[in-house]
Amino acid sequence: MGGTVLYDYWRSSASYRLRIALNLAGIEYTAVPVDLVKGEHKSPEHLARNPQGLVPVLEIDGLRLTQSLAILDYLDETRNLGLLAKDAGQRAKVRALAHSVAVDVHPVCNLQVAKQATRLSGGAEEMPKTWMQHFIRPGLQAFEALLAGFEQNPFCTGDTPGLADICLMPQLYNARRWEADFTHLPRICAVEAACAAHPAFAAAHPDQALAAGG
Repeated sequence: MGGTVLYDYWRSSASYRLRIALNLAGIEYTAVPVDLVKGEHKSPEHLARNPQGLVPVLEIDGLRLTQSLAILDYLDETRNLGLLAKDAGQRAKVRALAHSVAVDVHPVCNLQVAKQATRLSGGAEEMPKTWMQHFIRPGLQAFEALLAGFEQNPFCTGDTPGLADICLMPQLYNARRWEADFTHLPRICAVEAACAAHPAFAAAHPDQALAAGG
């Protein structure tokens, strides 16, 4: 299979990030769905692509890359996406903002983590939703507070989409899915509206990925 190939799953937050970035870069790609519900990520075929058994996997420029944040760095550096500030101090602050969601909230809100917690709790029916809300709500509240250190114009850290926006939007999708309310966070709501109106974000939405066969 030639060209750029993205192995993803429509509801995967990490895959969602890459769909946004690929759209921002104007890179045409072939999406190959890896159905997490059916366990396709644990198949020998996919484990050969990524021994961690995770999505996304991106094949681009003769490389096979894993880990969404590392891939975002690669795309930023090779396609000049401007996802980070030029100043080293500001870059660190933007990364901290983005990582507050992608590194601290997202991993514990992975569905397989929540399912394991449910099993350990004796299978409580409301456990997954309660678990998700427990981590998502304070995570977004912290993100809102951190946003106060940036000039929104109208995106998280400026007038063009950056790393923080790419990491935030998939988490907001999850927040809505698990009914973790964030309507009381005006900065986040303003960023969400700006991103939702941007074609690169709209085309990357999970509903679009699902409609395309993801």
